[in-house]
Amino acid sequence: MAFVITSPCIDEKAADCVEVCPVDAIHDAGETFLIDPNTCIDCGACEPVCPVAAIFQDDFVPDTEQKWIQINKDFYNK
Repeated sequence: MAFVITSPCIDEKAADCVEVCPVDAIHDAGETFLIDPNTCIDCGACEPVCPVAAIFQDDFVPDTEQKWIQINKDFYNK
């Protein structure tokens, strides 16, 4: 399981999540940040610091944001 950044992050990019990630799994992907599912250790440090509530465990991503699971994976599997 990994955490996923969803659409509320678009153009927000406060970067609080980047600063607290202990394994450097969160990177700038242009209009948003994305979490590398292969690096994420599921610690959850990023979720509570997100000012726009854009971060979810992949099993709890809202139905309307499900496409972001694949967007995160695809970004890191290029």
